Amino acid sequence: MKKVIVSAVLFVGAVLSSQAQDISKNSIGLRLGDNDGFGAEISYQRRLTPINRLEFDLGWRNSDEVDAIKLAGMYQWVWNIDKGLNWYAGAGGGIGSWSYSNEGESNDGTFVFISGNLGIEYQFDFPLQLTLDVRPEIYLLSGDYRETNFGPDLALGIRYRFD
Repeated sequence: MKKVIVSAVLFVGAVLSSQAQDISKNSIGLRLGDNDGFGAEISYQRRLTPINRLEFDLGWRNSDEVDAIKLAGMYQWVWNIDKGLNWYAGAGGGIGSWSYSNEGESNDGTFVFISGNLGIEYQFDFPLQLTLDVRPEIYLLSGDYRETNFGPDLALGIRYRFD
């Protein structure tokens, strides 16, 4: 029985350690999404281990009355589905600044948020990566920035991969 358990643990460990070999050491690009207005983020990913990476996004949002800029950081776990196709999940947070202006009334402030991340990505044979993900954000210390403290951020990303 011990041999079966040890063999199973070794097999699972080997599978998990070899699944995400397609993760690039670095990638940089754009993440385009909609959360409180259409916006874009400059996105950078850095591999830490074969199955983990960090992602940093600096972005802006623009709607009819509200403009915002934010910095987000995520720790992600990546699992391989098939060659070049991965899914990932992560957690993180960030900070931001916003301004509101409408019919002579204006306001501004800062906010802090925590977030999760769930997505799918495809890495081509050449150094291009496409992603689709959702990043639900819970806003803390947001003042009048939002009517609720929750914002689902759905985005499409395109990144150049390099080592």
